[in-house]
Amino acid sequence: MQTHSEQSKPFIIETQNLGKSVPTSEGELHILSSVDLIIKPGESIAIVGESGSGKTTLLSLLAGLDTPSTGSVSINGRDMTAMNEDGRAALRNELVGFVFQSFQLLPALTALENVMLPLELRGDGDAEAAARALLARVGLARRLTHTPKQLSGGEQQRVALARAFVTEPAILFADEPTGNLDSKTGAHIIDLLFELNQEQHTTLVLVTHDASLAARCGRMVRLAAGSML
Repeated sequence: MQTHSEQSKPFIIETQNLGKSVPTSEGELHILSSVDLIIKPGESIAIVGESGSGKTTLLSLLAGLDTPSTGSVSINGRDMTAMNEDGRAALRNELVGFVFQSFQLLPALTALENVMLPLELRGDGDAEAAARALLARVGLARRLTHTPKQLSGGEQQRVALARAFVTEPAILFADEPTGNLDSKTGAHIIDLLFELNQEQHTTLVLVTHDASLAARCGRMVRLAAGSML
């Protein structure tokens, strides 16, 4: 697998004329229009804008979770719009981590098992040791056997962060990662996010309404009515 240092491209994500439209009873609804974006390896980018401006749609397109109506998205020089779903999934498994507002933890699994899962799916040999180490790193060494319902919201998001970073992804996508947390807990999650980001030299792309989180990023991409300002 290609390591971060082996990436020779001047960018890790590139979009060209990216657009997304959906049919409605009143005709085509344009959610995103003509987005041209280049993100370099190791950058931290905040996607900001009013509700309905297309932020989450853009994140989904960048991550290959959705397909565009026009234009293209490339990750590490590979055009995702030319791939089928299996190809996009393989690329995500290789290069991408996710943190969501709603945590997306599996309720029947313990914290340790949730963090081990992406490593096991990838076939890594010693998933447990890596998961234990990262859960300790986010302050949950004493909560390994707890299921999500036995954890607070902040603890669940720390498990989600550990799960996202345990594969050492080249890119981390985060959608409102502090949206369900109180301000004090959210601030702690922000600190952890950027500490892990800097340690692993991960490219960070996040959607947020949190001004303090956006301000920590190296660059802001502002959307209004589906277009970049």
